[in-house]
Amino acid sequence: MVNSGSSSIRQLSSEWEATRIEALHWISTLLNRHRAEVLLFLNDIFDTLLKALSDPSDEVVLLVLEVHACIAKDPLNFRQLVVFLVHNFRIDTTLLEKRGALIVRRLCVLLDAERVYRELSTILEGECDLDFATIMVQALNLILLTSSELSELRGLLKHSLVNPAGKDLFLSLYSSWCHSPMAIISLCLLAQAWLHHLVAYQHASSIIQSMVEEDINVKFLVQLDKLIHLLETPIFAYLRLQQSKAFRVLKTRLKTVPSYSFSSEQSKWTSGNSYSQVHRMISGSPVSEDGDMDEDLRSVQNGINFASRLQQFEQMQQQHRMHSKSQTQSRYNSTSSSKEVQRPEEPRRPSPVPDMSGPSSRSSRRGPGQLQI
Repeated sequence: MVNSGSSSIRQLSSEWEATRIEALHWISTLLNRHRAEVLLFLNDIFDTLLKALSDPSDEVVLLVLEVHACIAKDPLNFRQLVVFLVHNFRIDTTLLEKRGALIVRRLCVLLDAERVYRELSTILEGECDLDFATIMVQALNLILLTSSELSELRGLLKHSLVNPAGKDLFLSLYSSWCHSPMAIISLCLLAQAWLHHLVAYQHASSIIQSMVEEDINVKFLVQLDKLIHLLETPIFAYLRLQQSKAFRVLKTRLKTVPSYSFSSEQSKWTSGNSYSQVHRMISGSPVSEDGDMDEDLRSVQNGINFASRLQQFEQMQQQHRMHSKSQTQSRYNSTSSSKEVQRPEEPRRPSPVPDMSGPSSRSSRRGPGQLQI
């Protein structure tokens, strides 16, 4: 049985797609019939199965995911699968770009979407590579909002403000979604779906207000543009239908950002009528559209401490800003160091002091500024 399994693993490197497919079918059969024995050799086959996720054939990838799902029935193996999957996405961005959606969607079907997303969120919350964490969260957020396989998960999140299970999932995702402001905003809007109250809109607006400290760059504006387009998709149709005052303020606030020039971005973020409306909504007591205090909203706020969540988001974004500054400084130091390499040759050149007894040195004929760093 062991020799048979090892032979099947070797066949995964075959140039023939049919051979690779047959090998995966045989591995699945062995797992179903001799699971305990196969798992004893898991360390010998796991890496090969992970690499097979980059196979050019979608059919092969889907079968590999079925094998992984069969192995991941045990909690320990499930954790190992998700950890190694995130690791592979980190070291191979092409895999994330080309196959990320397929892999995540299929695993959500095979292993339960909520379980997969909770585990991914736990891992990404403590991810050291902040740039990768942002990209990964943005990818997971898009899959969450648009994939039919995750409709039940979206339904649970839409009841976050009234359902304990939904609330628990919302808080679980929130921790890692903090890596991306746009992901957090869309998560809040999704959570607001069932109730027409201001609480999640208010929190989303608070997040937007906190972004005045962000460096407005191309990546930031691209993500903002994607969020605005998401608001026009069927997922957020309920927002367009209700068109509450709070949502209109939020959407107007979002749409005004890309129109500003980079040079005056931050000053204009803190001015204008739309900002005043958002500020009043944030600082004042939540009220329903008819002006009455909403009793249900009070309990919702007590259920999810949005002030604490905002602090959590700001702390994460501060880490990102420090990381960005560190990267900029490192690039500057690297550039300076590469220029400094040329300096040791300088002493070997003739002295810049004019020697009236001999011909001019070569360095004296250099154009102005050529030796400046």
